[in-house]
Amino acid sequence: MVFDNRSVSSKIQLELYQAMLTSRMIEEKMLVLLRQGKISKWFSGIGQEAIAVGVTSALETDEYILPMHRNLGVFTTRKIPFYKLFGQWQGKDIGFTKGRDRSFHFGTHEYHIIGMISHLGPQLGVADGIALGNILRNEPKVCAVFSGEGGTSEGDFHEALNIASVWSLPVLFCIENNGYGLSTPTMEQFNCEHIVDKAKGYGMESHIIDGNNILEVYTNVNALAKNIRERPRPVLLEFKTFRMRGHEEASGTKYVPKSLINSWKARDPVSNYENFLIDEGVLDLHQISGIKDRISSEIEEHLQRAFGAHDIESTIKEEIQDVFKEYHPSQVLPGDQTENIRFIDAVSDGLKEAMRRFDQLVIMGQDIAEYGGVFKVTQGFVEEFSKDRVRNTPICESGIVSTAMGLAIQNFKAVVEMQFADFVSSGFNPIVNYLAKSHYRWGQQADVVIRMPCGAGVGAGPFHSQTNEAWFLKTPGLKVVYPAFPKDAKGLLISAIEDPNPVLFFEHKALYRTQYQDVPLGYYNTPIGEAMKVKSGTAVTIVTYGAGVHWAIDIIDELQVDADLIDLRTLMPLDEQTIYKSVKKTGKLLILHEDTLFCGLASEISALVVQHCFEDLDAPIIRVGSIETPIPFAKSLENNYLPRTRFREELLKLIEY
Repeated sequence: MVFDNRSVSSKIQLELYQAMLTSRMIEEKMLVLLRQGKISKWFSGIGQEAIAVGVTSALETDEYILPMHRNLGVFTTRKIPFYKLFGQWQGKDIGFTKGRDRSFHFGTHEYHIIGMISHLGPQLGVADGIALGNILRNEPKVCAVFSGEGGTSEGDFHEALNIASVWSLPVLFCIENNGYGLSTPTMEQFNCEHIVDKAKGYGMESHIIDGNNILEVYTNVNALAKNIRERPRPVLLEFKTFRMRGHEEASGTKYVPKSLINSWKARDPVSNYENFLIDEGVLDLHQISGIKDRISSEIEEHLQRAFGAHDIESTIKEEIQDVFKEYHPSQVLPGDQTENIRFIDAVSDGLKEAMRRFDQLVIMGQDIAEYGGVFKVTQGFVEEFSKDRVRNTPICESGIVSTAMGLAIQNFKAVVEMQFADFVSSGFNPIVNYLAKSHYRWGQQADVVIRMPCGAGVGAGPFHSQTNEAWFLKTPGLKVVYPAFPKDAKGLLISAIEDPNPVLFFEHKALYRTQYQDVPLGYYNTPIGEAMKVKSGTAVTIVTYGAGVHWAIDIIDELQVDADLIDLRTLMPLDEQTIYKSVKKTGKLLILHEDTLFCGLASEISALVVQHCFEDLDAPIIRVGSIETPIPFAKSLENNYLPRTRFREELLKLIEY
């Protein structure tokens, strides 16, 4: 191993050594504690310290780094107090996640570190969003994100690199190629010679770096970071290294040939660098002994502080409160001036008003810029707000949702347009695992709205017609809004954008150009979580939302039914009290939704009403939804699929019960 220290001062050389040694000694202590049962799990980075330490040392302290679970050196080099790390690993109250997540699954703005989630890919896109925030603020900063060679097999890797390249984002994609993804060797992960070979497909600069050579890591990353700050662009770095221990301690290394382990052991980044510094006269044995004694004492001191910290105590109320960022909106009432416009115009107007109100709001989606989106919601937006804030994206739902999360970390607001709600399945992972869980895990708000053009009745077939709100209602941490009228569409969209929590905003395509209403001009909001009484009656309660509201109005008027008609407007949080109050008055309940019936929202509402209003019921609760098939294309089949006709029949039966 050849070390080149010509451009590195003796001071920095020594600091790099101490940083690597600190990481190594903490790890060795954690392995002892693991065997003693004092921590639950450990993902060792022994043999890879030079990468985490070198990259972190080369960046400015206010530049974000997104490490993995083998990058202890990132955390220690950023000078996070050891006791806080030890407390985090033991689930103590001095940690970063209130005991809700383990090891390195946390972030801290104080130290500009955003930790990973177990689904490796999304953090690559999050780095894109952080870098985009730097670009939009004209701040010459670099963002570094880590992944292993196994993570490069995920689609999120492709999406993140493609986005970064197309948008010239200042991201260092740091890939630690340590030979194995758990037990799967690189030859079974990819078929190119090097990971950096993939960069050619993205038109991206790339470099191979000896990941066990701290000076090579530091000098190369330092030079690249300086250049990227002046000329923003993404760079793919492949650090050649080796994992000396198991993926985690329980998995061991029996699958690795001993000769391979021995060959890499001889390339140990700490001992080799230590010997080099001795040879160069930068370090001597007496100094080494003193440094190790100091680090050992610091570890022991901080361990005792962590051991003495309180175990986590909480209540159900506290746990539920932390799922969402606390938010108390100020209601902005609508003015007296109105304009009779379509549902789609109201959506566009609400989005436009929010863009005018919030300079830090960015809209992203396929074809939304000059083209205005497939439904023309954002037509004319580029002229008023610029392409910086109205951004066409590649076809990459997962990567763009993750990018939106990165913008939120940078205190931007983001609206992501799914071209059709059906396509959200391609972005499902970051929505339910990153956006939904971040605030509960470590207090990071996900200020993101996902617009979801949805629904059948337009002859679009199985992949452009779903109303898939139930996919998200089961995930704590997401709000779900589903307006039925133009006035609500505008006011609720503004409220969703104001809200610092992630919101799925469903817009029924069949209502876009068929529903007109006098909609107030200017900026106003409509409270999220409040249902609306559309009609008042005493014979039956009908609960529905979206297109179902209009089906219900038509049939109630046709049959002259004395019904309480409730438009939920918001599905999560659900306005349970409005439902209970109505059921206590009428004694009968019919729940209608366009989604298929099994495990739909109607099932949950039915269970809640039975639990809370059982003695007030005078008839069985009736649920009406679409049949249990994919949505067919042919008009006759689609009509049979949808519940409109069955709703009429079931309503008559319930009235006569």
